[in-house]
Amino acid sequence: MGLFRSAATVSSLTLVSRVTGLVRDILIAGTFGAGPLTDAFWVAFRIPNLLRRLFAEGAFAQAFVPVLGQARTDWPHDEVRRLLDRVALLLTATLMAVTLVGIIGAPWVVTAIASGMRTASRHTEFEAAVWMTRLMFPYIICMSLVAFASGILNTWRHFAIPAFTPVLLNVSMIGASITMTAWFDAPIYALAAGVMIGGVAQLIVQWAALAKLDLLPRYSWRIRQAWTDSPAVRHIVRQMLPAIIGVSVAQISLLINTNIATWLAPGSVTWLSFADRLMEFPTALLGVALGTVLLPNLSAAFARDDTAQYSALIDWGLRLVLLLGLPAAMGLVLLSDGLVSTLFHYGEFSSADVAQTQLAVMAYSAGLLGLLAVKILAPGFYARQDIKTPVRIAVGVLIATQLFNLILVPTLAHAGLALSIGLGATLNALTLLFLLHRRGVYKITPGWPVFFVRLVPALGAMGAVVWWLNQSIDWIAMASEPATRAAMLTGVVLLAAVVYLSTLILLGFRVRHFTQGRN
Repeated sequence: MGLFRSAATVSSLTLVSRVTGLVRDILIAGTFGAGPLTDAFWVAFRIPNLLRRLFAEGAFAQAFVPVLGQARTDWPHDEVRRLLDRVALLLTATLMAVTLVGIIGAPWVVTAIASGMRTASRHTEFEAAVWMTRLMFPYIICMSLVAFASGILNTWRHFAIPAFTPVLLNVSMIGASITMTAWFDAPIYALAAGVMIGGVAQLIVQWAALAKLDLLPRYSWRIRQAWTDSPAVRHIVRQMLPAIIGVSVAQISLLINTNIATWLAPGSVTWLSFADRLMEFPTALLGVALGTVLLPNLSAAFARDDTAQYSALIDWGLRLVLLLGLPAAMGLVLLSDGLVSTLFHYGEFSSADVAQTQLAVMAYSAGLLGLLAVKILAPGFYARQDIKTPVRIAVGVLIATQLFNLILVPTLAHAGLALSIGLGATLNALTLLFLLHRRGVYKITPGWPVFFVRLVPALGAMGAVVWWLNQSIDWIAMASEPATRAAMLTGVVLLAAVVYLSTLILLGFRVRHFTQGRN
């Protein structure tokens, strides 16, 4: 399967996940609005999500996938199985300990991430966040083991199931919102229950896929032996340590921003969460899909010492990021009011909430290209088992992001937090690109000037159409006609896509230019 086809498979299934996630958030917005208890849920949900990124999708995946790819190439199947058994055992034991500490220390954890909720006037909100944090903390066990399974499946080129399973979380939360609210004193607690149901469902599906490949871990609970008998396991852990620092730097930035948001106007955490949901569409459909496909392929190219293919893979990813990321960023800025109004302006979510969420969307959009590019450039280091360099860059970005906050938040409030994240991501991507090029890992190909000459007019044509159409539509006033509003938004998006793609084709772009990669 070609790289483009693999990325398209992951992207299309991720689209299903993001659509169901959007339906979930629309339901939350209409049912619960953007009030204090909704903020409490997003704070509580962010804690296991941050830890999931730390232990699972972040540090663990970066350390595990390159080592596993090399083991699959060099070792017999039985040795690979033993490696998987030992890694799964140590990961599970660590996560169980972290979860126990998290449940016991939930009040202190919530205080660390949302100190603004400790004021006397927000006691109910704080207690709700603590309760939901305790209920959802075991989610980290499920999702870290899901990430373990995803790393194996992606290494074996089975991309579809890992890309699809997040749908189960969204479906579980939707179902809980509809059927379980009457079971709890605070209806929003149903969302926390839905999170746990979704985590278990994802784990069952992915581990069933491992069983079909005869790769399901076998637990012996001999933790000491798992550590001492395998140099590969110790190597993964050594690789994880700097990766944890790097990933935790990014998560610390999010924690700081969440903490700051709890001191701003009530609803700020929710406005940022819904804006982040819109940003997840392009970052997941393109950035995550390409990153998922590139890492095992880069690892394979590095193992073969194929430097030309290594550079070509990064170049291919960067071109797709610009080709699809630039129109996405432009669309989010020019059509932010239409997107937010059409998706969230129902029930308890007011026109004032729409305006505040729109500001956050526009601010996030400034960093979309940076967020996407990091997904392509960081694997350029990880596949070479160089995790320290991205860590050093991440530390610098953390400092820069907080300096941006000092400048922007006093005047832009929650939108300043979003803009700081975007600017930090852009700085991160530019630094990664500079170092990859300086070290000779990535060499710029001659076709880039022609690429931009063709791309810029297409962006201009699309932008002009979107701006003109958006100016003629009052999205807020159409709240009583949701079907008409949704149809008009769909029409604007489709017309913009047609104008953009048609202009690209007229200027010489062809799909075959991006399908040359092979697994």
